[in-house]
Amino acid sequence: MAKPIPQLVIPDEVATHPAWVRLEDQLAWYGRKSAHHEAVYKRMKRTQIVLATAIPLFAFVSPEIAFLPKEAGKWLSSAAGALIAILEGLQQLGQHSTLWTTYRATAEALKHEKYLLLAGAGPYRDRSHADRVLLLAERVEERVSTEHAKWLSETEKSVKQGERQSPRV
Repeated sequence: MAKPIPQLVIPDEVATHPAWVRLEDQLAWYGRKSAHHEAVYKRMKRTQIVLATAIPLFAFVSPEIAFLPKEAGKWLSSAAGALIAILEGLQQLGQHSTLWTTYRATAEALKHEKYLLLAGAGPYRDRSHADRVLLLAERVEERVSTEHAKWLSETEKSVKQGERQSPRV
């Protein structure tokens, strides 16, 4: 039988400090958003895989089976191919794969800060309590603002790429 994992003891002066509250809030936000984008991305990819494997099967659909129209196989294959393209376009537009991994990385970096602070290790070693939470505030905001700047840069790049690829009317 596995031993229960001990609960972390967080001193009251840390748990009520704005830097800790911000850390916990951002950890929860990045965790939720990462899980959301992972689920959407994987759902889209699973659907694409099913549709892609169904296309060759649709080629063998016979009109005699289930009283289907003569061109049913072609229509089903075409519809599956179109759906695959639509799903891939939506994935690229939503950037679910990129956001999933970026948000997960940020959540893990924030978690790293949390445990370093609680252990009094790394940059928090040999510092007073006041200096530790001040440093935590700075490092959390640095991580969050760096991730936001990357997101903004990627979004602008995607928009510019889309503008270059769009046909002019």
